[in-house]
Amino acid sequence: MKCKGRVSGVLGRLLRWAGWTAAYLLGLVALVLAGAWVWWQPEPEARGTEVNALWARHQWVGEPHGDAEYRAFGELLKRNRITDVYFHAGPFEADGTVPASKYRNARRLIAAMREYAPGVRSQAYLGQVRVVEGKGVIDLDDPAVRERVLETDAAFLDLGFDGIHYDFEPVYPDDRAFMTLMDRTRELTRARGRLLSVALEQPPLFDDLQPVYRALVPRTGPVHYPPRPTGDFLRAVADRADQVAIMTYDVSLPTRSLAGWHFARHTRATLELIGDRTTVFIGVPSYRPLMEWAEDLSVALRGVRRGVDQLERPPGRPYGVGVYADWTTSQDEWSRYRSTWLPRPTESPAG
Repeated sequence: MKCKGRVSGVLGRLLRWAGWTAAYLLGLVALVLAGAWVWWQPEPEARGTEVNALWARHQWVGEPHGDAEYRAFGELLKRNRITDVYFHAGPFEADGTVPASKYRNARRLIAAMREYAPGVRSQAYLGQVRVVEGKGVIDLDDPAVRERVLETDAAFLDLGFDGIHYDFEPVYPDDRAFMTLMDRTRELTRARGRLLSVALEQPPLFDDLQPVYRALVPRTGPVHYPPRPTGDFLRAVADRADQVAIMTYDVSLPTRSLAGWHFARHTRATLELIGDRTTVFIGVPSYRPLMEWAEDLSVALRGVRRGVDQLERPPGRPYGVGVYADWTTSQDEWSRYRSTWLPRPTESPAG
């Protein structure tokens, strides 16, 4: 009986301890959510910029379009102050080439852009799943593959594209082959007076989390522990690229205020880190992510503006947002973008 009583007493204490722990954690979560909600309420003071990017669907280079479609697209770009369009022109084949049949309409597109959207830079958006640990599609560690990638880049520049926009995934901070390709591509684009831009994953909250990612998510496939750029890596890329677009979307947070905090935090951190080195575009989504009640274009834009508010000074180089993507952005969303992001007519545009 005494033994049973002791067991019962220990069990009771464990249950009480578990209950208090759960209550403490729930209270902590409630405080975080309440604090984020309060922080989110004031209207941001900062307005956006007139230097912005748009990712565009492959059909623009792969399929023919009528003159009215080109004219309407050009008007959309001008009305929304889009300065750079990343036209999906790939992906690369495993050998570093892109079949000409995939971009058979590219020359007509470039001519139409010059006619209906003069001054807007058209860049060839090229990428592929990077081979890591033997998994993936394109092996950038192979010098012959890198040479064919450069030859493909040159072919797109010959067509009249204003730049090359890379999106290789995953790219890790120790990826020397990727940095070699960036060096070689910069030589090519600068020799022709064109641009080199690159899309990268959002950085981690702290560089010291990279070893944690490695420990928790081992390299088992083409996408393993999150390919988050460290500060040193991001600065190194910024020194090689004319533009860096941070893919800040897919936040997977449960409330709008937390999702907004995510965009604000990455805006401030990225602009403070590389805003004096290169043009920065903070990626904002117009598609419907998994948690669509928390993340949308309005939340992202408001969050970016809050991040700009937190800067001690404006970046030395232009900055803006990169809208992902043209095929998912409705007219209503474009209207909200203009009303909440673009500078007011009486204001001098930032960036």
